[in-house]
Amino acid sequence: MAILKIARMGHPVLAGKAEPVADPAAPEIRRLVADMIETMLDANGAGLAAPQVHVPRRVVVFQAPEERSDPGLSEAERFDHTAPLTVLLNPEIEVAGPGVEGGWEGCLSVPGLRGYVERPAHIRYRGVDLEGRPLSRVARGFHARVVQHEVDHLDGILYPQRMADLKQLIFESEARHWLKEEE
Repeated sequence: MAILKIARMGHPVLAGKAEPVADPAAPEIRRLVADMIETMLDANGAGLAAPQVHVPRRVVVFQAPEERSDPGLSEAERFDHTAPLTVLLNPEIEVAGPGVEGGWEGCLSVPGLRGYVERPAHIRYRGVDLEGRPLSRVARGFHARVVQHEVDHLDGILYPQRMADLKQLIFESEARHWLKEEE
């Protein structure tokens, strides 16, 4: 396994649409996934998409354990904020409810910044695992946010493009001021 270089905002690989994975069990996909997991954990990320490591394929890895939930999450967003370490190939997302929730997002490809993004609060996602078996889950809260954030990478979208107000794009070092205002 290896820790891979993470592409930063502005690199063309982050702006394109990723290609589907034809063979989930292919050795190169297994190697990519193992390296992505190691890279995500090393960078203390909640998720990572293949384009972030310069591979334009529809592959994401993520986890949303309780200890990863951000202190600025609303109670509604905290409702279901846990997901095991998940490998998802060729993912699709379906909005499962009418509500949206806002939350502060960060990104390994946009280091040092946070932005306030509103996203659907309740989703259903599906794809396949490394064995090619169908995987389908319903997610809310932080879990739903992480999945949507990572799948956006596969379509060339970074979270600042989802922001309604760029005044809410801040340095992580200044986030404490915003959290005080929300309390």
